[in-house]
Amino acid sequence: MKKSIGLTALLVTVLCFCALAADKEAGHGHIVVLPDKIEYKPNPALPAGVKTAALVGDPTKAGPYVIRAKLPDGTKISPHWHPDAENVTVIQGTFLIGTGDKLDETKLKTVPVGGFMHMPKEMRHFATVKGETILQVHGIGPFEINYVNPTDDPRKK
Repeated sequence: MKKSIGLTALLVTVLCFCALAADKEAGHGHIVVLPDKIEYKPNPALPAGVKTAALVGDPTKAGPYVIRAKLPDGTKISPHWHPDAENVTVIQGTFLIGTGDKLDETKLKTVPVGGFMHMPKEMRHFATVKGETILQVHGIGPFEINYVNPTDDPRKK
């Protein structure tokens, strides 16, 4: 029974994305984003030096979004969580991810270029990077970052 429900959910998701793609290709928002045209901007919800760019959708609103994040070498993102699932693909650099309420470098797992990470909604996690790292993040918005320790939130400094 669980397998049937899972397959049904997968089929519905695929059909929804196919409908969205068909609408985009029909001239209602076809998007091509070239790497040298991505406009990264500082993101106050992330540590100093981190910049993001929305490629598709508006991550502050309900609905699908795709963003890129550029993180300088050595960036550390304190433990936090999101109200919805987070999906990350490593485009450049090395992403290290761990779970829990405290940044514990012994719990970090390395995600290299081409690697993918899925974090379920509300799971507490933290991250660091090696080398300038570019991540592609996608999901269903609004995308929110809630820091476990409010004093870690860059928006409050």
